[in-house]
Amino acid sequence: MAVLFLKWFLATFGVFVGITLIRAVFHLPKKKEYVPLPEEKVNRERAEKNLSEAIKIKTVSYPEEELVDWAEFKRFHDFLDEAYPLIKENLEREVVAPASLLYRWKGEDSSLDAVALLSHMDVVPISEGTEKDWTHPPFDGVNDGEFIWGRGALDMKNHLVCVMEAIEDLIEEGFRPKRDIYLCFGHNEEVVGSDNAGAHAIMETLKSRGVRLECVIDEGGAILPLKIKGIVDKYLAGVGIAEKGYVDYEVSVLHKGGHSSQPPKHTALGKLADVIKDLENNQFKSKLTPATLDLFNKIGRNVSYPARIITCNLWLLKPLIKAVMKRIPPAASLIRTTTAVTMAQGSPAANVLPQKASVTVNFRQMPGTTAEDVKKHIQKVVKNKDIEIELLKSKEASRFSPTDSKAYKLIEELCMQSNPDNIVVPYLVMGGTDACFFEPICNNVYRFAPFVVNTGLLLCTHATNERVPVSILPEGIAFFKRFTRRMAGE
Repeated sequence: MAVLFLKWFLATFGVFVGITLIRAVFHLPKKKEYVPLPEEKVNRERAEKNLSEAIKIKTVSYPEEELVDWAEFKRFHDFLDEAYPLIKENLEREVVAPASLLYRWKGEDSSLDAVALLSHMDVVPISEGTEKDWTHPPFDGVNDGEFIWGRGALDMKNHLVCVMEAIEDLIEEGFRPKRDIYLCFGHNEEVVGSDNAGAHAIMETLKSRGVRLECVIDEGGAILPLKIKGIVDKYLAGVGIAEKGYVDYEVSVLHKGGHSSQPPKHTALGKLADVIKDLENNQFKSKLTPATLDLFNKIGRNVSYPARIITCNLWLLKPLIKAVMKRIPPAASLIRTTTAVTMAQGSPAANVLPQKASVTVNFRQMPGTTAEDVKKHIQKVVKNKDIEIELLKSKEASRFSPTDSKAYKLIEELCMQSNPDNIVVPYLVMGGTDACFFEPICNNVYRFAPFVVNTGLLLCTHATNERVPVSILPEGIAFFKRFTRRMAGE
């Protein structure tokens, strides 16, 4: 019987291997011919000049609104009027709550759902004490011929300027949209979970007027080199179809205070240490979402033949994939709600026992997981049931936008037409954007930055020496021109 079973197993395994080898041969991207795009006229010199000028304006946002220099935002508004006279003349513009901008380019048929192009004007502050670490001062907008340097160069005044350049060009070329086009520029996107988000105020303004949007395009995935010797040599164009939520909870332990000369076995901080261990040792369950599987599938179809023997069997390897991803923090964040203990508080003095010890825990929740779900998770995994849990700040995760909409297919088509070596994939955005606020009036919300940059350069976002290559601006302008022309002109 054992010999018979062994023979059966080996035969079955051999058949499986044979089928796999054959499947791997045909595990390729769907064949589709993409017509190369004609060259798009752009004013590169003007774009570079305007981005440098935009960076010089210190539109820094803070959670504490009293710290904001509102005169700088007014200066930025005036700069846009001066830099783009055709937009000023042909588009309606209004300031929304209290420094966001809403432009409307009226189309021939305003009954059609409109197109919205998003950006934000604000930037994060310069970390105190790091000013001298910059190669060029962070608000000088220096253009050295290769890069434009400064805060906001990548996040995201480059994006905003390219949108404005595209619309200015289209007006100059005589383009007339069939449907309305809205330009929505928030003033405090960098303040995560703000109760006074400018983008939310813009959405409410549009909603009150009965406006529905066909699509929203905001910041998100760039086009990254994907190069693994012998396996793949292409570019990865990530289109964010959803974004994770954000929630801060303060978890506290109460205990009898007193003098440190007569401490108990465990102080409040000691008990809090167990709380932290419970939270870190009991992570949220992981799940490979359809979007993540689609991402792996599309990459897997573009790798070399030996590697495709593995990638054609993702359905079988799900448990292994999850196990590996959970051990790599950036990968783990794609498949589960993350837990990050970030701040702690105890006694106000070294010789005083804390009566209350608290820790702030930041969670980035997956779509489908709410802030209330996170609270229930804390209550479940922490063994000490006498803890206090206080919600400090939250923004719920977005829903997933479809990948079969006209807007998504157009992004994919434009990427492939510009470079057949692009692999266009949907993905889950780890951080937050203004795009999520527009879900009440739009089903097709996408996060995509049409700029080819390397991973190393992206790491300077929000950091010292933030800069953008001048070479990528023309392609960004061309993308927005093509996208607007196709989405609003047909």
